[in-house]
Amino acid sequence: MRALLVPAVALLAVAGCSSGDSPPGRGPFAHYPQTLSAWGLFAGELSAHRPAPGVEPYDLNTPLFSDYALKLRFVRLPVGPGGTVEPALYRESGPFGFPVGTVIAKTFAYPADYRVAEARLRPLETRLLVHEPDGWVGLPYIWNEDLTEAELAIVGGPLDVTWIDGTGARIEHTYQVPNANQCKTCHRTDGERVLPIGPQAAQLNRPFRYTEANGVYTGADGSTFEENQLERWQRIGFLEGGPPADEAPRAPVWNLAATGTLNDRARTWLDINCAHCHNLTGSGRTSGLDLRAEHDDRTRLGVYKHPVAAGQGTGDRLYGVVPGRPDDSILVYRIESVHPGVMMPEIGRGLVDTEAVALIREWIQAMEPRTEA
Repeated sequence: MRALLVPAVALLAVAGCSSGDSPPGRGPFAHYPQTLSAWGLFAGELSAHRPAPGVEPYDLNTPLFSDYALKLRFVRLPVGPGGTVEPALYRESGPFGFPVGTVIAKTFAYPADYRVAEARLRPLETRLLVHEPDGWVGLPYIWNEDLTEAELAIVGGPLDVTWIDGTGARIEHTYQVPNANQCKTCHRTDGERVLPIGPQAAQLNRPFRYTEANGVYTGADGSTFEENQLERWQRIGFLEGGPPADEAPRAPVWNLAATGTLNDRARTWLDINCAHCHNLTGSGRTSGLDLRAEHDDRTRLGVYKHPVAAGQGTGDRLYGVVPGRPDDSILVYRIESVHPGVMMPEIGRGLVDTEAVALIREWIQAMEPRTEA
């Protein structure tokens, strides 16, 4: 059902909690701009998402699943006293070291019809991660119905959305915008600090097509061009350090077999969707699971591992992963569920990622079971 679509905007049937239904920012959020436009991230018509000078669009190889929403991503780095951009620092694994003053923006949007190539998108919310001197702060902005503005919505809220999926079926769904404090649930990847998740070497190591629609980076004749994101960031001063792109880690695209093995693609999906909590220091560390793609310890992946305090989340299954038997694996049970006490991830989705579940099932089915002595 998924498609790669050019970032643009059009109408889609959306109703529910508009930005006017949420109270304005208050308490620790009161000093932040109440409107998305006040951040100056986009030039011209706000909903067109045309980056202002100094704002860089980007994409990831394998993104986090968010109820089939498509995402438009941007980053703005601070400018130092000399008028030059303060670059992010390259790291082999984990998010880059972004300087204080960085703003990372991510708009969640839907096309009216997923069958239409390069369909135009209707934004629902834009989330900002703002790097303050004392850490990162998450801010959700909800778009109004006429798409002229998005307003700060600290308490989040539900939005009813309708689209046509890749099979032609009409989908009606209540999309949930998280409240500002819920940002910490996923982004507190080390159990303490709020950090970005997606902008890391392996995920950014991919080509991006720069066009008139998504930036001011077209050639002198107005032509579009494609460039590897890591190489571009290094070239324009957005990134300091790091090897050439062909020597840097590169995550596969989870649903494109040509980009990696079954194991690599499944591990990458688990990494981006689960490992921000399930790592050695994250909020899910008490489970004993470590779903990062950078290790090969089968027990930490849940293979023949008994659950720890999972309660009803086990589905009466004995192990996290049972090689060759996906239906007996707790991992499959939890990613197939939408029950609040069972599903994983526990927030950020209300639908099952059907295609990814099929991938994880195939991965488990292909595992060699242990041989009994």
